[in-house]
Amino acid sequence: MGVAGSFPSFAGRPSGPAMDREEADRALARLGAEHEAIETSLLALQDHAGRRLLEGAELTGVTRERWAATEQSITLLWGYFDAYAGALSEAREIRARRRHPNREDLAALTELLRGESVTVANPGAVPPPSADGPARLSERFSLQELVARMNELYARSLDMVVASDSVWSALPARIDLLAAELHRTRSLAHSVGVRPGEHPAGDDLAEITEELTTLRVQVISDPLAFWLPGPGSAAPGGGRPDTSRYDRAARALEDVRREIEAVLAVRQDAEARLVRLRDVLSRADRTLTEARAARGEVLAKIAASEVPAVSGPPTALQERLAAASEHRRHAQWHRLSPLLESLEQEAEDELLRARESLTSVTAPLAVRAELRGRLDAYKAKVARHGLAEDPLLIERYDAARRMLWSAPCDLRVAEQAVLRYQHAVAESLPSRRPDGPQGGQGAGEQGESR
Repeated sequence: MGVAGSFPSFAGRPSGPAMDREEADRALARLGAEHEAIETSLLALQDHAGRRLLEGAELTGVTRERWAATEQSITLLWGYFDAYAGALSEAREIRARRRHPNREDLAALTELLRGESVTVANPGAVPPPSADGPARLSERFSLQELVARMNELYARSLDMVVASDSVWSALPARIDLLAAELHRTRSLAHSVGVRPGEHPAGDDLAEITEELTTLRVQVISDPLAFWLPGPGSAAPGGGRPDTSRYDRAARALEDVRREIEAVLAVRQDAEARLVRLRDVLSRADRTLTEARAARGEVLAKIAASEVPAVSGPPTALQERLAAASEHRRHAQWHRLSPLLESLEQEAEDELLRARESLTSVTAPLAVRAELRGRLDAYKAKVARHGLAEDPLLIERYDAARRMLWSAPCDLRVAEQAVLRYQHAVAESLPSRRPDGPQGGQGAGEQGESR
């Protein structure tokens, strides 16, 4: 902000022998440079944007308390500066009397420049009364002590002003930008039916709106409540604004924005998703219909078999699908979004359940088909080896075939009949093979019959 740092320290020596002319002239030159630096710093503090804002703001909390103390410090600073300037002016007048100052002039200059020659009225409150008794009406300083006191007051005052200005420079503008984004998100939310009391995201938007409004008021009236001093920093304004509440509101708004975008995506592809849902549920219904028909066939054709019952069509899902269509027709996207997500998962689960039911119901038919295939495969093997006219094989084949092609079929009895036919084939084949040890061939055929 163009504000200078601490005032330059007076480098004079303790009171002692009177200065000579050169020492007095060098001290006056230093004092003149100090005076200009101090005046520049005080004027910069006076013109600081943060100080002007503090003067015009309706402050609360810790900022109001510290600003009241800072105003007294600034008033005292100007009083000290005026006393300092007065002492400098008096010393210049003494030096200007003669080109070569006499002993009395040098003694007076020494007292002014090195001794406790500056008397300043004590306002009583700043600094606070002494612990040893009531505050004195005035205090005496050397010019070096006066500069040190001004440095202390100036640094404390500047720290308060810079900290307040830093918060005001950082947070209100960011809050306003976030509020503008909040307004756009709220308008978008209303367009898809997301409103407070009707959707959690609408409630979140209302809470964020209230938080940002409250936060801005508090930042404007009490900026120091949002200031984090820097650890170990002695420089005025060392620290940073506390943006934790702002950051939480920004993250919450980002979460809501993503949820609104998800609802918008539902609006864009709702019809396609509804069509896919209808198709999945239709396939599940057809599969269940096939399972019920298969169950009737199994009960009619397979004896002594436990066939699981088949449930009816998923009427609850159909009702919820109809509700989803109603939500789309009335543009209730915020209601449609979660409903579609749950329906899609449940519809896939229903199709899987229908397929598992069909597999379970038709398992006896699959077993019968496997036995029929095995029986025909062994018959073809028998024909390849020229055993088609073997009476025992014909008898056992016919017995197994009658069981497998009769209704109802007892699968346990039919499987035993197929196994007897397999064993008969395995026993007949080795005696008809001319080459190789019969035991090995028999073992091979037996292994193949398993």
